[in-house]
Amino acid sequence: MEYNKDNLKPIVIDPVLQRERYGYRIVKRMFDVVASFVALLMLSPIFLLVAIAIKLEDPRGRVFYSQIRLGKDCKKFKMYKFRSMVSNADELLKTLMPENEVSGPMFKMKSDPRVTKVGSFIRKYSIDELPQLVNVLNGDMSIVGPRPPLIREVREYTDYDKQRLYVKPGCTGLWQATVRNTVGFDEMVRLDLIYVQKRTVSYDLWIIVKTIKIMFKPNGAY
Repeated sequence: MEYNKDNLKPIVIDPVLQRERYGYRIVKRMFDVVASFVALLMLSPIFLLVAIAIKLEDPRGRVFYSQIRLGKDCKKFKMYKFRSMVSNADELLKTLMPENEVSGPMFKMKSDPRVTKVGSFIRKYSIDELPQLVNVLNGDMSIVGPRPPLIREVREYTDYDKQRLYVKPGCTGLWQATVRNTVGFDEMVRLDLIYVQKRTVSYDLWIIVKTIKIMFKPNGAY
């Protein structure tokens, strides 16, 4: 399914209905546990190579980067990624806010000066996101779901935007697997709500297949 900008009818999610989808939620959780555990084992050589590359570029910096995000029902959790920016990236963000290239609460900058050389490569192929498999195993995230937002982003959310927090956030989702950074915040929210409204096991598998494809043929990640 592709995003249609002309279809602007508001999407209303029923949180009670989402909570009562017990069969789907059980199957989804079982898949998340098995898939994340197997993936972590299989991808361990890549983890090692990325860690070495990050350390070679910046011996004093950390390999992993953690950040507090909000998950289902605004629950706080620590999300993990490979560090793709300079060590003081968060401090530099304030000076770069006027350069934000997307509307809404998110910050996106195509030529972000904080991104390292190794970081640019692992971002392009979404390798920096792989440590989130640990979050999936812990139960804070799912393989497929809306992008987990920052606390400062949610402060600017409307009630409509907050509907994307009715479900667990994901390592990938409809937005990431299709248009990604080629659309703004409002379009991202709409895609997330389309996913929440229509999510099924087969829909999740379709998004996972799309995500694997874009890891080899990037779709605008930066």
